[in-house]
Amino acid sequence: MRINLLVVLAAFLVTSAPANAEVVSAAANGFKVVSISVIDSRRDEAWQRALNDVDKWWSSDHTVSGEASRLRIEARPRGCFCEDLGKDAGVVHMTVTMISPPTILRLTGGLGPLGLMGVSGNMTWEFDDAGDSTQVTFTYAVGGHHADGLDGLAKPVDGVIEDALLRLKAYVETGDAEHATLE
Repeated sequence: MRINLLVVLAAFLVTSAPANAEVVSAAANGFKVVSISVIDSRRDEAWQRALNDVDKWWSSDHTVSGEASRLRIEARPRGCFCEDLGKDAGVVHMTVTMISPPTILRLTGGLGPLGLMGVSGNMTWEFDDAGDSTQVTFTYAVGGHHADGLDGLAKPVDGVIEDALLRLKAYVETGDAEHATLE
């Protein structure tokens, strides 16, 4: 009986919060962050909107151009999470290294300023059934060398990943990523 109560409490905590973000580990040579949210949507719908509509839910604040509408994900091995900068210019933010619809997407590369450093990053998006909803987990592990160490970047990167997941949740549930809140 006690175990069942703990399971129910854990499930409540996961489903009642918009997102659970955490710096799992941080050291000079790397870090790992995890964000989890339950989206009120079927898994296949959450998956499709995450991959096909990244330009509608990713924050323009976390783009090179300042316009999320320039983003796209090519959902295939060696596909590109890219940003079009116009007239033959663009940015490869990450590369799809594994895809298993509608369950897992793995991207490799450095987001934002990490792409300019001597680091490697691996981001995994996992979509799991949670009753009539979908639990989405974004995990980002980054390692390599940076003169000032990578541990100081863990918290800001965690904030960006949490924001992305909250915006995805808001977009899937309401059609508008701007309804994302850090409740």
